[in-house]
Amino acid sequence: METVEILARLRSSDVSNATLEALRITADRLCCEYPYMAPEQLRVEGRAWLRRITALRDRRLTLAQHQEVLTLAGWVALLVGCVEYDMGLRRVAEGTRKAALTLGEEAGNAAISGWAYEMRAWYALTQGDYRGVIAAAEAGEAVAAHDGAAVQLAAQRAKAWARLGDRRQVETALDKGRALLESLPYPEDTDHHFVVDPAKFDFYAMDCYRIAGEDRLAEMYAREVIRSSTDPDGTDRKPMRQAEARITLGVAAARAGDLERAVSYGRQALDGDRKSLPSLLMVSKELATLLRERYPKEPEATSYLDEVRSLSAS
Repeated sequence: METVEILARLRSSDVSNATLEALRITADRLCCEYPYMAPEQLRVEGRAWLRRITALRDRRLTLAQHQEVLTLAGWVALLVGCVEYDMGLRRVAEGTRKAALTLGEEAGNAAISGWAYEMRAWYALTQGDYRGVIAAAEAGEAVAAHDGAAVQLAAQRAKAWARLGDRRQVETALDKGRALLESLPYPEDTDHHFVVDPAKFDFYAMDCYRIAGEDRLAEMYAREVIRSSTDPDGTDRKPMRQAEARITLGVAAARAGDLERAVSYGRQALDGDRKSLPSLLMVSKELATLLRERYPKEPEATSYLDEVRSLSAS
């Protein structure tokens, strides 16, 4: 072949741009269904689409399309890793997260790499490895310093410092996250799981202030999280956020001496159909520990403790 013909093959493809656009729409749809779709169903569907995307690697692709396929696979792999961790599949989720990180690096997509590190920070937080959270946040910020993932990395760092008891570092991390969030354009679709909007950052601030014992601030943020996560018809649009907000209200009530309200909020959080088991157990155990310390002989407190133990065993 002539040189021009050889180079032209780099721009030839068996895959249409319409096909890739349809896959982009599907990947976005899956990421928007994360808050409410049953995790088992979302995992099955995510893995099926991941197989379809990766099958394109066997077709003739342009260089740009090859990069796009890697990117789409990276986003779907991130989603599947989140769902697997929600289901308690810790080792499987970590393997999926690492695969997503590799895809992000191969695609040259800093956003995917940043979110892979954010997932590592989340895994570490729910496992009580707070220094691991900080290390993952630092690694993620190094590759995605100006992406939305960096906002959530700052929030995860703040949550870790709150549990380590360093209030100054908490405020520093929250301020950094807020400043970056304000510098970014407002997202087109706030339902997308890998998008950070002001309501999502309020959710992280709520957690930090609950741990710090700032009940007035924690309660204020919790009520705002519930308000912003509820549709006008009363539908819970973000049930997992709402569950943690109700735990926060339960903690504030328990500290104020209102056992009945504390247990009521705690049970509402456990009753939701869509659960992220590691995160829900982490915050539920905070309320359970508080109730055990302050109301050791109250039947209502004991009953709630049994419900948390049952969820943990499952």
